[in-house]
Amino acid sequence: MAADGLIGINSNEKGRVENGVGYVKKNFLAGLELPDFSALNPAARQWLDTVANVRLHSETREKPIQAWHKERPYLSPLPMHPFDIATVSQVRASRQFRITLDTNRYSVPAHYAGQALTLKTYPDRLCLYHADTLIARHTRRYDRFQDVEDPDHPKPLLEQRKKARDHQLFLRFLALSPRAEAYYLKLEERRLNPHHHVRKIVALSDIYDPQSVARAIEDAFTYEAFSSEYIANLLEQRARFTPEASALHLTRRADLLEVSLAPPDLSLYQAIPYPEPPDA
Repeated sequence: MAADGLIGINSNEKGRVENGVGYVKKNFLAGLELPDFSALNPAARQWLDTVANVRLHSETREKPIQAWHKERPYLSPLPMHPFDIATVSQVRASRQFRITLDTNRYSVPAHYAGQALTLKTYPDRLCLYHADTLIARHTRRYDRFQDVEDPDHPKPLLEQRKKARDHQLFLRFLALSPRAEAYYLKLEERRLNPHHHVRKIVALSDIYDPQSVARAIEDAFTYEAFSSEYIANLLEQRARFTPEASALHLTRRADLLEVSLAPPDLSLYQAIPYPEPPDA
């Protein structure tokens, strides 16, 4: 009997709530044209103050604004924090450090790729947690197949890739010459950006042959010229310089006495017939 009575009360309350929703739809929203959603609250306030709250209620035979003043002292205050209406689900970030919601992809910090996360979905936003730590927050998108990335999320991955590239570049630099490591230490002492000079010297090895670059490093170390500009200048100057053949220079007088020449052969001239002069 008690259960039947409780069901009856719930059914009556449900109908009363639905009647209130129908009243708003038919009286306030019917035929109403709003430019955007932000104009809904001002329009609703105007309707409450001029129509809904000052009408004579059909059941209580009292204006709602009068009932509000009577009931207000007995109402409890609202909670300090808004009620959490999020939908909670468990997701796993992809290798591209993304999670998918309604065909849209949202980023998380790169080092959480492949890890299990907690997703809290709200009508206007979504929040991602690792254990109890909030790691990402995005505005929810209602378009389809969008990729939403926070610019800070790929930074750790980009830094890791940059370190790997710099390491490979440094190994190429060390392979150029036995003195490359000592040359780099001097670059660190005298230059604010030694890695910049290393990149340029390695790039020069792609333009000139590695042996020429190694020789330039040796010479630059000897002359204590520690910069990529000096290496480039040495390579350019040596590429331009092409020694020309010159006359033989004898540096000792004794060498002049040892030079021997064959006697000239004049028989060649005797064998050539000379033409006779014409008759006078």
